[in-house]
Amino acid sequence: MRYRLDLVLKPAEGALTRVIGMAERRGFTPYSINGEPASEDGRWRLQLVVDGQRPAETLRLQMLKVYDCVSVEITPVETTVPVEALS
Repeated sequence: MRYRLDLVLKPAEGALTRVIGMAERRGFTPYSINGEPASEDGRWRLQLVVDGQRPAETLRLQMLKVYDCVSVEITPVETTVPVEALS
C-alpha cells in the first residue's frame, strides 16, 4: 500500500536522512519526496510518499520518535496501474 506522510521537521543537519532511514528500516520504500521551508516558524514541511505492507500507524509512531520530527500525518494514496501492465 502507498502512503503519503506529511511531516513537520526541525531544521537540523541530517534530519532528512534520519526520516528516510526510519522509513526504510521499518520496511517502507520511499517513492517520492517534496519539501519546503515554512517561513513563519523556521521548520520544514515535508511530504514523503512510501510503499509498504506494514500498518501505517506503526510508521507514524516510529517517525514521532525521531528527534527532529515535530508532527506526522499519514494519508493512504490510491495507486493506478498503467494500462501496459494489465496486458
